[in-house]
Amino acid sequence: MIADTWTIRDKVLHLGARPLVMGIVNVTPDSFSDGGRFFDPTQAITHARRLVAEGADILDIGGESTRPGAEPVDANEEIRRVVPVIEALRSSVPLSIDTMKASVARAALKAGAQIVNDVTSLRDAEMANIVRDSGAGLVLMHMRGTPQTMADETAYEDVASEVASFLEERLRMARNKGIDESRIVIDPGIGFAKRSWHNWTMLARLGELARLGRPVLLGVSRKGFLGKIGERPVEQRLPASLACVCDAVSRGTARIFRVHDVEATRYAIEVIVHIQHGERGISTP
Repeated sequence: MIADTWTIRDKVLHLGARPLVMGIVNVTPDSFSDGGRFFDPTQAITHARRLVAEGADILDIGGESTRPGAEPVDANEEIRRVVPVIEALRSSVPLSIDTMKASVARAALKAGAQIVNDVTSLRDAEMANIVRDSGAGLVLMHMRGTPQTMADETAYEDVASEVASFLEERLRMARNKGIDESRIVIDPGIGFAKRSWHNWTMLARLGELARLGRPVLLGVSRKGFLGKIGERPVEQRLPASLACVCDAVSRGTARIFRVHDVEATRYAIEVIVHIQHGERGISTP
C-alpha cells in the first residue's frame, strides 16, 4: 500500500485527498524551458509568489540546470543563486531545494527549505547525513551518469523494472543511513538517461513503483519527448503535460506533480478529483 503522507521537517503533507502541485522555480540562465527568465533573484521571487497564488503546494527552487548537456555550476555560485530566493519565500509554502550537492542542500535548509530534491539519489556521500540530521523531506530520483553524460547511458533491457530496482536500492540505502522512510518520495526520472520510448514505457507502467510503498513524484512538464508528437516546441507542450498528469491522477500512480504551469495543472487535477468523488470533490481541500 502506498503511503498517503510525506513528512518534511516539522510538517506532514497529506497526499490522499488531492495530489500536490510542486511549482518549478529555476534560478538559472540555461534551464531547458525557462532558462534565464528568472535568473535574477527578484524576478525569481516574483515568479515564485505568482506560482503560490496560482495554487502551488510546494516550490522547487534550483540554481543549476539538469537538462541534458548542461554545464556544472560551482557550489558557491549555486548557493548565491538560491539562498536569497529561499529566504524571501520561507514563510509561504514548503520549499524544496533542487540540488545534487550536499553543501548547497545544507545552506538551503539553513535558509528555510524543508525538502531536498536530489536527482542523483544521495550520490554525494554527505547528503544523507544532512537530510537525516535536518529531518528534511527527500526526493530520490532515478538517473544514470550526470547531465553531461546521461544521454549516452540509455541501454535498458526492461526500463520499468530497472528503474524500480534502482529506487528500491536507494530507499534501502537511505534507511540504512538513518533517514526515516516517512520522509522519502520517489521519482522515476522522466527524461533523465532515457530515450523517448523509455519515457512512454515508464508512464504506462508507473503503477509498478507501488510495490515500493512510497508516494511517487512525477516531473513531465514540457519535456522534449512530448514535443515529438506533432513536432511541438516547448511553449506548445502544455496539453501533453496535462494529459500525462491527468492519466497519473486517474490511475493513482503519482501523488505529487512537478510542473511549470501551476494554475492549469491544479485546475486539471481538481476536475479529475471531482469526477472521482462526485459531489464530495467540491469540498476537497
